[in-house]
Amino acid sequence: MPAVRREGADLVLELRVQPRAAQSAIAGLYGGRLRIRLAAPPVDGRANAALVELLAEAFGVPRAQVSIEHGLAGRDKRVRVRGTAQVPPAIEALLAA
Repeated sequence: MPAVRREGADLVLELRVQPRAAQSAIAGLYGGRLRIRLAAPPVDGRANAALVELLAEAFGVPRAQVSIEHGLAGRDKRVRVRGTAQVPPAIEALLAA
């Protein structure tokens, strides 16, 4: 399964998340998934909230358009970004490399 795929008007992302990193960033690929580093700890949903915020900013959409579909309590997650037209250039470059 690709790291980023289109389903209708939505994008579905397969992610590997690393909480408690030095800073939050999209860090590359990990086993066919996008690797996301989050500064937030995995406590009380803070890492998931930071993930939604990071992706909303990266895709230029409101946070309400980003939802975690699978993996709320794990490092491997599936996230849907609703109604986005394109993949941001930074992510596109990672996928092409």
